[in-house]
Amino acid sequence: MNHNNEPASEVLCQKMAKVLEHRGPDGEGVWTSGAVGMGHRRLAVLDLSETGNQPMVSRDGKLVLSYNGEIYNYRELREELKIKGYQFHGSSDTEVVLNALHCWGSEAILRFNGMFAFAAWFVYEQRLLLARDRYGIKPLYYLNQPDVFLFGSEIKAIQQHPAYNFKVSADALTEYFSFQNIFSDLTLFEGVRLLPAGHFMEVKQGQTDPETHKYWDFNFSSLSMSQKEAETELHRLFEQAVERQLASDVEVGAYLSGGMDSGGITCVASRKFKNLKSFTAGFDLSSASGLELNFDERERSEFLSNLYKTEHYEVVLKAGDMERVMPGLITHLEDLRVGQSYPNYYVSRLAGRFVKVCLSGAGGDELFAGYPWRYYHNTANGYSNGFADRYFKYWQRLVPDDYRETFFSSGLRSKVDYDRPARVFKNLLDEGHSDVADPKAYINSSLYFESKTFLHGLLLVEDKLSMAHGLETRLPFLDNDLVDFAMKVPVELKLRDWEKGSRINENDLSGKAFQFKSSTTDGKILLRQMLQRYVPEDYCNGRKQGFSAPDASWFKGESVDYIRRLLFDRDARLYEYIDADVAQKLMTDHLDGKENRRLLIWSLLSFEWWLRSFG
Repeated sequence: MNHNNEPASEVLCQKMAKVLEHRGPDGEGVWTSGAVGMGHRRLAVLDLSETGNQPMVSRDGKLVLSYNGEIYNYRELREELKIKGYQFHGSSDTEVVLNALHCWGSEAILRFNGMFAFAAWFVYEQRLLLARDRYGIKPLYYLNQPDVFLFGSEIKAIQQHPAYNFKVSADALTEYFSFQNIFSDLTLFEGVRLLPAGHFMEVKQGQTDPETHKYWDFNFSSLSMSQKEAETELHRLFEQAVERQLASDVEVGAYLSGGMDSGGITCVASRKFKNLKSFTAGFDLSSASGLELNFDERERSEFLSNLYKTEHYEVVLKAGDMERVMPGLITHLEDLRVGQSYPNYYVSRLAGRFVKVCLSGAGGDELFAGYPWRYYHNTANGYSNGFADRYFKYWQRLVPDDYRETFFSSGLRSKVDYDRPARVFKNLLDEGHSDVADPKAYINSSLYFESKTFLHGLLLVEDKLSMAHGLETRLPFLDNDLVDFAMKVPVELKLRDWEKGSRINENDLSGKAFQFKSSTTDGKILLRQMLQRYVPEDYCNGRKQGFSAPDASWFKGESVDYIRRLLFDRDARLYEYIDADVAQKLMTDHLDGKENRRLLIWSLLSFEWWLRSFG
């Protein structure tokens, strides 16, 4: 949208859409009128005919829509709109979203159960509406300047416009190297922002100040219910969620990690699809040590595949696979978030060779308390005494306190607001914090915080790395009805030892601290019980294990030459922003086996490749 009323360029819209071809290899479309233009790349999943093409224009010409995602209750909304007199020419959910917005305006967003990011232009009102789903499954970035407002599913589309100039955001960089994530709406690209999850934005022609509105937020507030009642309702909602998300005109597959969450989803899906295709990434552990020797779950996933009679495919990753994939991975990721993600890239590439849609078990941990060692840090230290300060220090994932003010380069230090990460953290925590100072309230605060930050980061990574291969990932645990119920489940039905937990350092892969994490069967108590209907009991009652490569071992073993070549080079791009002496001292602690700095090393590698890709 041109604020200065200059006509939108069709050629420029095509160029911006072209760089997103990987997200939509099945078709393209451009619409322009006056100062407004939209480009779209289509991944055809529902209604493969031309009636599903975008940008889509309403019959009366009053509304134009470019939309990414899936609305799983589109059939119910379609029938409701038919009663109101709306006609449909195809069977896509896009047409339902278009007519719903035409009928109810921004209020329609409250009716959508699914994942989405869209731009809708209301022609007569000269108003642009941007919206993002409740949880942030689908991304939507924007850049607002005096003469132009730009938006896109990925930042690389915005970069194609001549108004964009590359500059690193010091504030975002400070957040990233505090949390290995960005908790605010900033990105590492100065000026480019991410529309927050659960928000919509209105931009009116001629007005350069967009209005942003929150329409939904997490609210973990336990209600009274018995275990039997809760399990019965969870079972009903789980089956409903999976069945809703099987709606597709193309083949659907499933990730099968060997854990109970993906196992339960695959079990339900395999009842509908004979020879359902399932996908797993495993790891060569020949050079791993300690607890990382348990990181390969192929044997468990193969057992479940045989149980559900799926057509199973695997990729086995070695240390060198990380080195090979980094340039392409970071180019697709672009918005750096959370931990090492190259296994996600490889398993998405594998699945994308066979299917267009894949079901994932993401979300179950955050909703049902799958990381007890994190929440117990709060209950073990006195509830109201310095809760926010302690929790903030716990989430300082990368740089030790002693090095915080010397970590950035001398040229950047004057631009760094060292207090910003704490302010951003505490503001987020305050949004979901209960006034009642007891263990359950603080655990619910933790669940709120992690859903808003850690889960959101995982969702961004999953979207970027699956769509890199023209693959749509669906997440049944993030069905609206299931989430609404999960937030009401009492803490005691999620955590068994919530009154006597202890703090655990996630970076510690040896000694007593990690023994709890590596052996606990606590967390997700209700979910474990319900999923025994689908997954063998010993799988449901096993210890929690994330999807992670043995990078702590690889970073000081097979990949050490790669790290030294890339990150111990004084001419590396990142040392324009990071102090080389400090960074290399911290990395040497890891290489010498003194400390586990695997998270920091991954972030430094990612930032170096990010600068090479975009700087």
